[in-house]
Amino acid sequence: MQDVAIGIDARLAGSHQGATSVRDPLDESVPNAARRYDHWLGGKDNFAADRTSGEEVRKRWPGIVTAVRENRLFLGRAVRYAAKERGIRQFLDIGTGMPAVENTHEVAQQIAPEARVVYVDNDPLVLVHARALLTSRPEGQTAYVEADLRDPDRILEHARQTLDLGRPVALMLLAVLHFLPDLDQAYKVVRRLTAELAPGSLLVLSHGSYDLIPPDIAWRLTHETYPGRDDFFPRTGDEVSRFFEGWELLDLDDTGSDGGTRLPGIISDWGPGLRTSNEVIPGPREVSMWGGVARKPS
Repeated sequence: MQDVAIGIDARLAGSHQGATSVRDPLDESVPNAARRYDHWLGGKDNFAADRTSGEEVRKRWPGIVTAVRENRLFLGRAVRYAAKERGIRQFLDIGTGMPAVENTHEVAQQIAPEARVVYVDNDPLVLVHARALLTSRPEGQTAYVEADLRDPDRILEHARQTLDLGRPVALMLLAVLHFLPDLDQAYKVVRRLTAELAPGSLLVLSHGSYDLIPPDIAWRLTHETYPGRDDFFPRTGDEVSRFFEGWELLDLDDTGSDGGTRLPGIISDWGPGLRTSNEVIPGPREVSMWGGVARKPS
């Protein structure tokens, strides 16, 4: 099926950091979260300001590159699990970021070519690259929505043009909620998005934290001045666990089978049996990102 591009007048648009003031997302002089993330992943779709910001963060916390790469691996494991083990054929990926390896539709459509994916981001440059590179298999469909995470009603309105919300959907919120400065607003956004999803849907969520990194590194990240410091809002494990309230957290054992439920854990620990044999699992202080996969009960 043909890919679909859906434009939204993103009045809240800046970059998906969620800053209180409106920024021009194409301002090359201002670091952008998606492009900085691209730099950490070794991509080329970033500007000097993004690279400078990324390197200033890395000076203070060298583990940031490991953390973002683990986040991509977590995305891949979660999408494979959703498609293969849970039969999910619809994905709503909010905070798409610059295209990288094993994007959501690529992983899902390897298992189920008919899978449908809606990508959402509020950076026009991200969507330009997405439309060019994130193309669906003929049996499936991908759509691209320019919208801000803080406007869940408009996201849902346009997602319905591609997805049937009466059937299970995997909602992907990876490394995006920590750009919303207001935690209560972040909870409300997630509740609004998940309220529309059918039973059997999955919530795949990851969130940055300073819980597990050494105190001296956390102090430097929060007290020193560098570009990009003020657009990131880490949360504790207890705060992240509240995003999953009312949902059944899924824990996988080493065989890839359901092993019960628990509070959100470090994303590198989720689904060890779904990793390739040559992957080295980093320690918590190198990742320091809480996350999990949860199922909406009947």
